[in-house]
Amino acid sequence: MLSSAARIFELSVGEMLWSKRTIFMALVVGAPVVIACVVRSLVWLGLPVGSVDGVRITGPAIFGGMIWILYLRIIVPLLGVFYGTALIADEVEDKTITYLFTRPVRRGAVLLGKYLAYLTVTGCVVLPSVVLVYVLIAPIGSNLGASFIPVLKDLALLAIGLAVYGAVFAFVGAQFKRPILLGLFFAFGWEQVALLVPGYLRRFTIAYYLQGPVPHAMPQEGVVSLFQAIVRDTPSLATSLAGLAAIWLVSLAMGLRAVERREYVLEQ
Repeated sequence: MLSSAARIFELSVGEMLWSKRTIFMALVVGAPVVIACVVRSLVWLGLPVGSVDGVRITGPAIFGGMIWILYLRIIVPLLGVFYGTALIADEVEDKTITYLFTRPVRRGAVLLGKYLAYLTVTGCVVLPSVVLVYVLIAPIGSNLGASFIPVLKDLALLAIGLAVYGAVFAFVGAQFKRPILLGLFFAFGWEQVALLVPGYLRRFTIAYYLQGPVPHAMPQEGVVSLFQAIVRDTPSLATSLAGLAAIWLVSLAMGLRAVERREYVLEQ
């Protein structure tokens, strides 16, 4: 299983790097870098960056907000949807899955190898962009080294988010037709609504467990009450890691099972 997955991984990394989705990924992760360059330019020109309740916003606060809003809520789920659902669905759509399944390897190894390639490609693009944004933003009104440990936690958390979202949407892509629509609905429909609704619905989202380990202090004052309601109910670190691990293991296992048992009918 592992040796076969390694062969599929070697094949898939090159395909992903030279696919059209790589251009899309570069544009997505490039947006925070552009924003960071604009903010840094304002500082160099001596213009005010912004303030909340009369207190000037520091670089680490801006960086933390970008991690919260841009990376965890938009970029990581979006990459998970577009890459995770395509691991098997693209092979079916291109009618090339037959060539993979006729090789003397287990079907599950195909998904596992492609999933590892997805983690490698997205990680090598997303994580360096975070470091670049940190270097541009963090020194504003603060010591660069003071927030170095939190940024390491950010990188680890983003890697976990990519792994969990990728596993969930890999299962969706292996099990359902038109998986990208289901993925977009889950990430930007269900999760957004469930986080706003009081009660236990938010516990059935990935975003709920991702917000627990974030090293940056969440806003408590000076923001709209709606945002306060979203971030107030935060799980503990142990609960977050356990929830993310359970979602990852179950989703990946279900994805492997779906690939092993499902009969893929190619449309003429």
